[in-house]
Amino acid sequence: MKVLVTGHDGYIGRVLLPLFQRAGHRVTGLDSYLFEGCALGPEPPDVPAMRADLRDVDPASLQPFDAIVHLAAISNDPLGNLDPAITYEVNHQASVALASAAKAAGVSRFLFSSSCSLYGASGGDAMLTERADFNPITPYGESKVLVERDVTELADDDFTPTFLRNATAYGVSPRLRTDIVVNDLVGHAFTSGDVLIKSDGTAWRPLVHVEDIARAFLSILQAPRETVHNQAFNIGRNEENYRIREVAEMVADAVPGSRVTFAEGGEPDARTYRVDFSKLAAHVPTFRPRWTVRGGVEQLARAYRDHGLTTDEFLGPRFVRLKRINDRLREGSLDASLRPSSTVGVKA
Repeated sequence: MKVLVTGHDGYIGRVLLPLFQRAGHRVTGLDSYLFEGCALGPEPPDVPAMRADLRDVDPASLQPFDAIVHLAAISNDPLGNLDPAITYEVNHQASVALASAAKAAGVSRFLFSSSCSLYGASGGDAMLTERADFNPITPYGESKVLVERDVTELADDDFTPTFLRNATAYGVSPRLRTDIVVNDLVGHAFTSGDVLIKSDGTAWRPLVHVEDIARAFLSILQAPRETVHNQAFNIGRNEENYRIREVAEMVADAVPGSRVTFAEGGEPDARTYRVDFSKLAAHVPTFRPRWTVRGGVEQLARAYRDHGLTTDEFLGPRFVRLKRINDRLREGSLDASLRPSSTVGVKA
């Protein structure tokens, strides 16, 4: 297929691109390159791509594509909280506009990167299926609910949206992030010896390796239309629901000389939810997750060691999204609407 991947230069996109290419798909990217240069190691090779803000996409540019994999968003909760109005503008309004334009252009498949964060403060230990109530507590989580609500109304015989509700991602990517929980815990352990828990560690969180997210997108793209048409799927595996303190203990086991510590004043995290992933296995049997959190922790520890990750790098704007955006706002390469100063042209 001819596939447009929005947000292809991001944490998930940089793992997804080569996977799709090896499967024989012709991939074009679309990204505003907010985090260009923030690589773990050398910059990854690029694909033909439109350098554009998601809010400025020309609908005519969507006509050549058979499918859109929509990853682009203001992510995660801290960055989404920076300016909630812009978060809704990008994550909700621009996403729905993209889907509408795709349908009008004859694009038949639209895969949306949603999130288990829309379950939010579910409380309790019950396993949540795709039919569970939504209870988001951040603009980021709420934006995912709104996109699913609006894009599902566009589905018809010619346009198939599918919503992938990813568990909390972890693992190594060329466009690394250290501001997500597993990557953060391993980074603290590696650079300071303290596996630092910033809450009381009791919250439940479903976790999934970034490579398994990419493989889920590929499997759903290649699945028969009727099995995924206008469906939502939780992306992960049932065995990989953990309390944060359990993850911290895995990290302490994997990083020699490290120990679990708690940040002063850490309180219970309101975001706590356990998720059931059985539906995806039943509808798309070609997909099977390959990674476990324990394996991902070991992978991260090796990568941090091999690249000589320093404390300044780990805590700085290179790998922490909110710090990177704030730096760009201060230097003037982003305007107040978070648009890069130059968002036109094609990146070869």
